[in-house]
Order: sequence, then structure tokens, then C-alpha cells
Amino acid sequence: MAYESKFKSEEIDELFDAILTLEDREDCYRFFEDICTINEIHAISQRLQVAKLLRAKKTYNEIEQLTKASTATISRINKCIVYGADGYKRVLDRLEGKTKE
Repeated sequence: MAYESKFKSEEIDELFDAILTLEDREDCYRFFEDICTINEIHAISQRLQVAKLLRAKKTYNEIEQLTKASTATISRINKCIVYGADGYKRVLDRLEGKTKE
């Protein structure tokens, strides 16, 4: 069964289709530098780091010190990991070479 996001729209589909055309890290840098602010890029990368550290069973205090993320951000990401759409899990599995479809 295919996943249906509550945020699904034609505009978001087009954004994701654009992201899927990126071929390498240089393409990613070029596209995301144009489409996002530097703060947005940092915030997104920080969230991924927080997810990795939560998965590694680090404490909120350790994560806060390592990433400078607020406890509210850490808590929100933890809720996504526990109750979300498995997006973090799928990406982290793939980054670790454990692709699970």
C-alpha cells in the first residue's frame, strides 16, 4: 500500500520531483542554496543529526550539547521518529546501508 501524506499537493509533488532530479552533491548544494536560506539548510541538517543521535540512544542533554538544538526541537524529532511517517528511519537506514523497502 502506498503512503498518502496529509500534506500532498501538486505543488509539493513538483518540488519532490525536482529534488529527485538532483544527481550529485553539487546539484544539491546548487539547488538548495537557491531554494532555501542558509538558516533553513542548517535547520534541516541539524534535524537529521538529532535523529541520528536519538537513534544512537543519546540523551537529550548530549544531543543538545552536540547539535545546539533546543530540547523542544529534539522532542519534536523524537515524536516524529516514534509516531511519524518513518521518513527519518527510511533515510537513516539507507545512509547506513540497510535499505528497507
